[in-house]
Amino acid sequence: MNQLIHSKLLICSCRNSLSQIYKNLVDLSLYIENTSIIMEMRKLTKEEERVIIHKGTECPFTGKYDDFFQKGTYVCKRCGQPLYSSEAKFDAGCGWPAFDKEFPGAVKRVPDPDGMRTEIECAKCGAHLGHVFTGERFTKENTRHCVNSISIEFIKEGEGNE
Repeated sequence: MNQLIHSKLLICSCRNSLSQIYKNLVDLSLYIENTSIIMEMRKLTKEEERVIIHKGTECPFTGKYDDFFQKGTYVCKRCGQPLYSSEAKFDAGCGWPAFDKEFPGAVKRVPDPDGMRTEIECAKCGAHLGHVFTGERFTKENTRHCVNSISIEFIKEGEGNE
């Protein structure tokens, strides 16, 4: 009888150990995935960090992509994730680059705590891009992504990984 109890305890102990080992492996895999994403991220200047990480805003009409209309792709400054095609860019006259459509799954929408605006972030790394507005009727999409130039980089058509 005593040996049967020891056997049951050993089985329970092994199950718990296997469960803990599995949990540790899952945690390790998430850590490795997050670490590789962080290592892929580009080093930011103080001003880029203020906008991209601390959710700041660059001054209107100062960004290099406000009045810029070459063909290509706009990517996240922090991780390089493709965000917008130049075909989605339009002149809203607001002082920041404006896009009416992102690449599917590239941009995450997060309501501001006050409920007044909706923040847009890179879906891959969480970098602050700007804000999205709807109902303004600038384009048929009826959406305006108001993006900080400092949060994005431009890859000319035919260059880079488009």
